[in-house]
Amino acid sequence: MACTMSSAGLAMSSLASSKSSISGAALTSSRVAVVAPVKASFVVKASAESSNETVSRRAALALVAGIVAAGSRIAPANAAYGESANVFGAPKKQTGFNTYVGDGFTVDIPSKWNPSKEKEFPGTVLRYEDNFDATNNMFVSITPAAKGSITDYGPPEKFLDEVSFLLGKQSYAGKTASEGGFLNNAVATASVLDAGVVTVNGRPYYKLSVLTRTADGDEGGKHQLIAATVKNGNLYLFKTQAGDKRWFKGAKKLVEGAWNSFNVA
Repeated sequence: MACTMSSAGLAMSSLASSKSSISGAALTSSRVAVVAPVKASFVVKASAESSNETVSRRAALALVAGIVAAGSRIAPANAAYGESANVFGAPKKQTGFNTYVGDGFTVDIPSKWNPSKEKEFPGTVLRYEDNFDATNNMFVSITPAAKGSITDYGPPEKFLDEVSFLLGKQSYAGKTASEGGFLNNAVATASVLDAGVVTVNGRPYYKLSVLTRTADGDEGGKHQLIAATVKNGNLYLFKTQAGDKRWFKGAKKLVEGAWNSFNVA
């Protein structure tokens, strides 16, 4: 205690001296110099803690981002038939369609089309048509196959001859002149716009795009899209169509979306 009092007394004495003499100014400056490093030390310490905290937050965010990226890389880049692969995860789903799962096949149906009980062709297991225009429709049929593989039918154009009934038959049997792109005595014509073979999971499909026209100019013609394959002794046949006038008003996207989605598992 005595020592403490002596120190206090000395401090008071020094303070009095600083007020009465010029030399005390040097002492005061000395005290400021001593205090300044303490403040500087405090500021540096606070900055270090803040820096460490910022680094920790950045490290945590980097760790989370790394985990998410790793999960994305692990996911398979699956894709349904007719769709491009989605490398970021699950296959993309077409908007405006509902997926139908049938007996050994799947197909996307335009969401505004309704089921139809009409069965135009043998073996029809599915038929849908546009709510607003029945000209736009689609069907799937399953019938015994005459060949072991779709490619055994010959080129796609030759296969089309085997299923030409899909395009409709000429009902008029009178004589007509050759004009407007129609042959003599013909009031209907079909033009193959595209034909080829696509292999999916080792299974070949024939795909054809055909434009049919009639002399009366109904709908300006009809776009008919066909897909076919063979599985377990059965011929799986898909066909969808849309009138040419509506083809360029949105129907093209609907019928092509259904056509490209047809898949026999």
